[in-house]
Amino acid sequence: MKRSLTGPAIKKLTTVASFSAIIKIIGVNPYVLLPQNVLKVIFKQAGKDKSPIPVKGKINGHPYQQNLVRYNGKWRLYLNTPMRKAAGIDVGDTGNFEIEYDPLPRAITIHPKLETALLKNKKIKTVFDSLTPSRQKEIIRYINFLKTEESVDRNITKVIGFLSGNDRFVGRDKP
Repeated sequence: MKRSLTGPAIKKLTTVASFSAIIKIIGVNPYVLLPQNVLKVIFKQAGKDKSPIPVKGKINGHPYQQNLVRYNGKWRLYLNTPMRKAAGIDVGDTGNFEIEYDPLPRAITIHPKLETALLKNKKIKTVFDSLTPSRQKEIIRYINFLKTEESVDRNITKVIGFLSGNDRFVGRDKP
């Protein structure tokens, strides 16, 4: 026996919210504001209404993964360059968005050479562990995105110097 899903039954199965929005910019950051009804769906899915909320979806049919954040009292979906290029849109254009809460963890792995360098010196490891999670993530991502082993080695030396209080790293004087 076949059953047809219509009305409320289909809404219960659907977790993706859709909307269209004009891409705006604040400073150098392109973003879209989410309609209130879409926010309600995301908040319910996430079980929270505090920033940041991990989300995934599609822009003009192209998949993305991002965080929904509240800034200056408004919930924004920031659109990085790869997201905009894939969707073929830019500031001032209108995009068609699908969005849903993304429950999967977004763990990043520490580069083995960075981990080894941190484990060699307990004091340096303690300083690294005392950094805010966002600062730790910034350092880990920076090292992970380097292309050559030479640049990895060179920058790990800079990270260790930074954590020991002797050097600057990524524009910062102190850890």
